[in-house]
Amino acid sequence: MANAPDTTSIAGYTIFRDDDYDSVAAVSMMPRGVPHPLDQLSIKEIPAAAQLMREYASPKTLKFNCITLLEPKKNEYHAFRQGLAPRPDRCAFAIVIERETQQVSEVVANLTTEKVEQWKNVKDVAPTLTLEDLDVMERVARDDPRVVRACKEIGITDMSKIFLDAWAIGVDERWGFERRLQQGLAYYRASEFDNQYAHPLDFSVVVDTETEEVLAVDVRYVNGERTAPALAEHNYLPQFIGDQYKHDRLKPIDITQPQGVSFRVKGNELSWAGYKMHIGFNYREGIVISDVRAHDPYEDRERTLFNRISVVEMVVPYGCPEKPHHKKHAFDVGEYGTGLMTNSLKLGCDCKGVIHYMDGVMATSSGEAAVVKNAICIHEEDNGLLYKHTDFRDGTVISARDRKLIVSQIITAANYEYGFYHTFTLDGTYKLEVKLTGMLNTYCLHPSEEAAPYGTEVAPRVTAHNHQHIFSLRIDPEIDGRNNTVVESDAVPSPAPVGSPENPYGNGFLARKKPLRTALEGATDYNHETQRGWEIINPNRHHPTAKKPVGYKIVNNSCPPLLAQPGSTVSNRAAFARHSLWVVPYRDYELFPAGDYVCQSTGETNHPHNKGILDWAGRDESIENTDIVCYLQFGLTHFPRAEDFPVMPAEPVSIMLRASNFYLKNPALWVPPSAICVDSQSRNAFSTACCAGGKGDPSRL
Repeated sequence: MANAPDTTSIAGYTIFRDDDYDSVAAVSMMPRGVPHPLDQLSIKEIPAAAQLMREYASPKTLKFNCITLLEPKKNEYHAFRQGLAPRPDRCAFAIVIERETQQVSEVVANLTTEKVEQWKNVKDVAPTLTLEDLDVMERVARDDPRVVRACKEIGITDMSKIFLDAWAIGVDERWGFERRLQQGLAYYRASEFDNQYAHPLDFSVVVDTETEEVLAVDVRYVNGERTAPALAEHNYLPQFIGDQYKHDRLKPIDITQPQGVSFRVKGNELSWAGYKMHIGFNYREGIVISDVRAHDPYEDRERTLFNRISVVEMVVPYGCPEKPHHKKHAFDVGEYGTGLMTNSLKLGCDCKGVIHYMDGVMATSSGEAAVVKNAICIHEEDNGLLYKHTDFRDGTVISARDRKLIVSQIITAANYEYGFYHTFTLDGTYKLEVKLTGMLNTYCLHPSEEAAPYGTEVAPRVTAHNHQHIFSLRIDPEIDGRNNTVVESDAVPSPAPVGSPENPYGNGFLARKKPLRTALEGATDYNHETQRGWEIINPNRHHPTAKKPVGYKIVNNSCPPLLAQPGSTVSNRAAFARHSLWVVPYRDYELFPAGDYVCQSTGETNHPHNKGILDWAGRDESIENTDIVCYLQFGLTHFPRAEDFPVMPAEPVSIMLRASNFYLKNPALWVPPSAICVDSQSRNAFSTACCAGGKGDPSRL
């Protein structure tokens, strides 16, 4: 038996530092044997890739910003899955920084051939800020004389009580890409576990991530005066408010599945209720759901739905124009990495029921394997009514319960938590629900100031600013085949006037449909007045009864417009948020609509190493009856409430894709009813246990 590996913890990860990775079978990241082509890199593969790159670059020394799976090209993967081509090579993609020169490079290492296949230098870009990078801020800023002086001026002398949340810089005209920057937002903690967001301070710090140098301490003055911190406690942890809990008001709810779960997991392949899919994970997107298929109960065949689903970007622009708040517009996917910020989930707290967990595997800056235990939760939940009908004439009742399969993760992005819940239901629906919770980003108020109009005073002299959360869901559809089209649909009155032969009583209305033919047409917005929707259709297959193309309908009523004005820094950087929908042709490795390198980006088009959605749409290629990709923006505009403080109740927002003339009829008729009952006086009365409470006795139904 091999010795146990040397493991430590960095930023909540378990780090493996041992050559004998077989000794960690208990935390195996993938099934034994040959991995699926879409499996995340394992705890063996990450250090192996790093070693190949170090040998190739020697004598230079490398800092690994990321090491992640380079997914096979779509055609290669599909040919393999259909048995027409060999298994794709396992390849690792890395962004590395040469420590001597800070040169950023993109590297591809082929783990099958054990060779470095690509080494490309890139310039005028800033890679993702990892958790290790963000740890630099507090470590160097607390000891800086300017920070110490800024604190002393407002009466704080114990620097161990100063905490700085590290953020990407957003915008700062004083520096360009010659430095890799981050900003620190300052807070005070009166005691251990005190809520620092109740005590925001009136200065911010700029740090060079690589040289670990404090570049600036920016202090805000109001009428020539500093703003002393508000020190009243607003705590929420049990050690502060435990005596206020009302333990007798809620009785326990136990969720049991005595016969086990209805889904099956083989490695990272998941099957449930006719669905099949692959669950992946990476440092940037977090959960990636690929190769989604469904069994058609009427055609008795497997049909393709989506090639790939993931959240590829989000932006949180803050609405206060005053400094330093103009620098606060977080891109939590591109600037920090959804995978890197993932929580280790706990049964009973984050997930309830019978749970299957998957771990997340990423890389440290030194090229070691980093593991987040229980990064992904897979479970089932009751989903209310699937269908029901009561016949008022003969008293027959039929009722079936829906169920949902949920693949979820929760991330912590400094003050905010986001729960991502990828959900599949029995009627052929895919839904992504995001729950927002955690802490408001706060700032201190000078006694002469008011929070309005750009914020809300959530506690005395503590303001929380207006902001938005706009998510970008990337859908690579495969609706019954590779070639798809998006059709825009508006609900409109009949054009025929009242009294006309076509509309004599004036009550006619219809869906006005328009296929989106080119990528520039594919940049479009939601319209509340027409209840605008979109359908992803396969124009080559038609429903035999409806005489319409088979498709999936996009249901997105939560798509706020980006409120930053055109030409603003945020609008330039977050161009994807300018429209509710973008449709572009598929190209391998075009994933991230705000660019591959979001930190310190300007949003310029035609950047040689950082193209995004404006570049892809600007090609204005055909998106009709071809392989397409959809970017769906959804989210909310948050005007903070007093009820959001000191910790915010979870606020949900969601988007759905529903089968639309895809199945011959209701695809869930195979689901056994929860209740079938008729009037008790009928000779043919029968029932099963009814959710109404009759235990099978017709006289009580």
